Amino acid sequence: MSDIHVVLAHADAREEQTVTTGTRAWELFKDDPTVIAARVGDALKDLAHELGDGDVVEGVAIDSADGRDILRHSTAHVLAQAVQDLFPDAKLGIGPPIENGFYYDFDVETPFHPEDLVKIESRMRKIIKEGQKFSRRPIPDAEAINELQDEPYKIELIGLKGGGKAEDAAEGASVEVGEGELTIYDNLNRNGETVWKDLCRGPHLPTTKRIPAFKLMRSAAAYWRGDEKNKQLQRIYGTAWETKEALEEHLHRIEEAERRDHRKLGRELDLFSFPDEIGSGLPVFHPKGGVIKRAMEDYVRERHIEEGFDYVGTPHIAKEELFHTSGHLPYYGEGMYPPLDVDGMDYRLKAMNCPMHNLIYRSRQRSYRELPLRLFEFGHVYRHEKSGVIHGLTRVRGFAQDDSHSYVTPEQAPDEVAHLLNFMLSLLRDFGIDDFYLELSTRDASKDKFIGSDEDWAIATKVLEEVATATGLELVPDPGGAAYYGPKISVQARDAIGRTWQMGTVQYDFNQPSADRFNLEYVAADGTRQQPVMIHSAKFGSIERFMGVLVEHYAGAFPPWLAPVQVQGIPIAERHNDYLLEVARTMKAQGLRAEVDLSDDRMQKKIRNAQLQKVPFMMIAGDADVEAGAVSFRYRDGRQDNGVPLAEAIARVAAAVESREQV
Repeated sequence: MSDIHVVLAHADAREEQTVTTGTRAWELFKDDPTVIAARVGDALKDLAHELGDGDVVEGVAIDSADGRDILRHSTAHVLAQAVQDLFPDAKLGIGPPIENGFYYDFDVETPFHPEDLVKIESRMRKIIKEGQKFSRRPIPDAEAINELQDEPYKIELIGLKGGGKAEDAAEGASVEVGEGELTIYDNLNRNGETVWKDLCRGPHLPTTKRIPAFKLMRSAAAYWRGDEKNKQLQRIYGTAWETKEALEEHLHRIEEAERRDHRKLGRELDLFSFPDEIGSGLPVFHPKGGVIKRAMEDYVRERHIEEGFDYVGTPHIAKEELFHTSGHLPYYGEGMYPPLDVDGMDYRLKAMNCPMHNLIYRSRQRSYRELPLRLFEFGHVYRHEKSGVIHGLTRVRGFAQDDSHSYVTPEQAPDEVAHLLNFMLSLLRDFGIDDFYLELSTRDASKDKFIGSDEDWAIATKVLEEVATATGLELVPDPGGAAYYGPKISVQARDAIGRTWQMGTVQYDFNQPSADRFNLEYVAADGTRQQPVMIHSAKFGSIERFMGVLVEHYAGAFPPWLAPVQVQGIPIAERHNDYLLEVARTMKAQGLRAEVDLSDDRMQKKIRNAQLQKVPFMMIAGDADVEAGAVSFRYRDGRQDNGVPLAEAIARVAAAVESREQV
């Protein structure tokens, strides 16, 4: 045996160590029980990986992002082993880690039932307790096919790898086949015997005993490789965490998310619905939801005008050729609805507003003195979303975008991007969302879904990156996530319980204004005709989606300025009705939204109903209040002030609405 040199990388330092040949990664971290894998160079490796001379090695802690992925991937293997122990005829699909958990797909004759999950979870605990070792084994393709001959889906993945299509095989298929040589992971018992195996590139935990806490969540149907033309498999979802406490916190977050589910609250608060007679993903807003939607739109429209935008309007359909000119049909055709025959010509429901805004720009000659020219509308668009991804208001087929397009000179582009981004962030803060980071989506030069020259992409990307960096917010890269016509900045906002939602975007477009597309021009100071830069911006993405996010962020308890009913009048007895009706009329005259509960319910029931409807303020009136010209002023949290003069009570409500703050 001879000596080799490795570099042990820590968060803030590097340490060179001399070890012998054959040293495994685990030997460097044997005194740190939180380390469950190693990063060697840029690659994640099992702790059993043999180190080489010059390797730079970093421990991967179980509570890190990579560590949790490895934990969850390993738990998915335990799930698959448990299923095949209990259901020997089950065939394996894929089992990747996902955000906050994992899943595994199975081909079984009968769908799983809740009682099956209880049995599977019990079997998993036995496997974990046995301390089975995850053992990596490289294998040639032909041998893997022979060894896995009873697993048709695994063999299909191997065949796709051979054809160079592994990245298109299925969501999560990369954890199965990866690139280069195939590997199988054997689960070894204490005698070193293989008790189960799976095609996988790893890495994995050292043993099943390193799984501290997990839970199976639910089962669902899923098409093989995500293609509805393929066979429908059964998918079991689970979650795994580094401690039992972390698991409990996660389950509590799920309970809180269910309590805040905007679909449930939308029904309970009578805000919106999705009638089957209209169609999936096409919401209708009830009067109370309409109040919120109008308040949002009125405020956002006002703010756009203050920020120098001109309000425009465009139709819902247009000739198909318009979307060929913009590039949307060639590059975004799957997201648009099929053509409509109008007088023998093909028309399309619009999926975006920008082509029509380009025609407004092009309607007459433009001078550099007019730029930036900012056009804005609440344009209703239609997206041909698959039924499986539709989700309440947050993923719909028809929605109104708060959509704007700025036309600027290339020199003006950085300032305009900064202006749009700051405007967007200020709007989110106005609506009570102030925890966010930015994501920069760039192109993948190896893909053919992007158009334009390398130089144009480099300029556009540099502008967005510099502006995003200047905000001081965290900037996360998103390679390959750009639109076909240019890079974009997305605002990723965290709600009241820490979930992340993608909000608005700012996109730099040098393609649609080009001579090959809309041939947009402006007359420069020297008299020459120049091509403007077009910058797309949607502050919320869609009004519908943002309302869904706000419902969940506030759990339906909107700040007074957005609340459908700002004040609920509650008479103690029927003889007090007229008094409170007059109070409500006075408030309505001041632009406040007030109602009076005239039902036959007792006072306490009326208070309870107002609380269930999450009304910010209640005004209760009895004989003494009527005589004194006052009310008992009650807040949503249960606090109550008695004998408050009417003028003061109304002023309190008006001040709360004006402040746009939560109460």
